[in-house]
Amino acid sequence: MTRVFITGASSGIGAALAREYAARGAVLGLVARRRALLDALLADLPHPERHSVYALDVTDHAALGAAAADFLARHGGADIVIANAGVSHGTLTEYPEDQAVFDTILATNVSATVATFAPFIGAMKTQDTPRRLVGIGSVAGVRGLPGAGAYSASKAAVRCYCEALRLELKPHGIRVVTIAPGYIDTPMTQKNAYPMPFLMPVRRFAARAVTAIDAGDSYRVIPWQMGLVAKLLRALPNTLYDLAFARAPHKARKAAP
Repeated sequence: MTRVFITGASSGIGAALAREYAARGAVLGLVARRRALLDALLADLPHPERHSVYALDVTDHAALGAAAADFLARHGGADIVIANAGVSHGTLTEYPEDQAVFDTILATNVSATVATFAPFIGAMKTQDTPRRLVGIGSVAGVRGLPGAGAYSASKAAVRCYCEALRLELKPHGIRVVTIAPGYIDTPMTQKNAYPMPFLMPVRRFAARAVTAIDAGDSYRVIPWQMGLVAKLLRALPNTLYDLAFARAPHKARKAAP
């Protein structure tokens, strides 16, 4: 039975991944801040008695470490750990009140990814089952998007961090997978007041993500159409990128009045 630990599991991509793995017979550790949503998700999963829920904020690294230790003790290890918890808000550097938003985004999307993986690595090194550490990045991390400096920076950091970790853990047979969603239909993207090309239903995304994780892909953009967009964006010289995106619509600022 596959043992899967997922942060940010109460809604959106995290909840969809939980449903997909539960349908495949996995035992789950589900982490999120909102206990009521976790309990509702748990009640809707097959064999809810198999799974564990941990209501905590991933920026509380001690609480996250305690949840990881409990999951390892209950199940004797973990096969897949998915650092999915994330937040997204528009930010503008010129506004002092956005500094706290920058800090929260980086703490949740980057530092908490490290804190999610860290408690599991020692145990994973001793296992002989297929092992995966999965970081959830974003196509928004390929190039810096105006009005989303904190979010783009955080997702670029996730990609680079996971790449470094992949090389560190390769000798131990632990595969590090980065999944970069494009536009996925979740509560997070439903707040966007601009067109979202190739918008994908979250359940379809989860099924494709699980396939990529099982395969141990080092980096996968989902949907594939956004993968082509990402390659084009990486190839564009700065002059052309600036012309194309200088007037791109901005995500709403959290700190905006």
